[in-house]
Amino acid sequence: MNRDKPRAGFIERFAAVLTESGFPRMPARVFAALLATDSGRLTAAELATLLHVSPAAISGAVSYLVQVNLASREAQPGSRREHYRVHSETWYEAIASKDRVLDRCERSLRDGIEVLGRDTPAGARIAETLAFFEFMQTELPAMLDRWRARKAELSFSRTKRPSPVARSKATAVQA
Repeated sequence: MNRDKPRAGFIERFAAVLTESGFPRMPARVFAALLATDSGRLTAAELATLLHVSPAAISGAVSYLVQVNLASREAQPGSRREHYRVHSETWYEAIASKDRVLDRCERSLRDGIEVLGRDTPAGARIAETLAFFEFMQTELPAMLDRWRARKAELSFSRTKRPSPVARSKATAVQA
């Protein structure tokens, strides 16, 4: 059975959900396409063909995804083309990397409390926001540990994956 049409529909529907959640549209489409590809990796040309967009649109989208740790760039041995990959640990890595962001936010929020004063309405809102970020920092490591245990129970790592062999552009886009 040809999976291209249903896959394209899924890619657009999932990208729309991500976009409604605040994700930029083109990175959402590229992420969904990578996620819905058996190999989890495609070139810019393959993504452009799959999504019916220009390679320039892919470049900007991939830059965003790499920046937020949802995809990576990989060199293909013997080729000048980069492949873009989504990893099985994508969400784990993206959430785990938020630690640094939360640290920076906390420092900035502390500055805001200092500037505005804890006793002002704005200072109180900022203090509540800081308390939430501190709570997240405390809870995040345990939550990620629980996810690792749950993932092991679900046996996702035993899912058969294709071997990373060089394929033609047409074959890779169908994957």
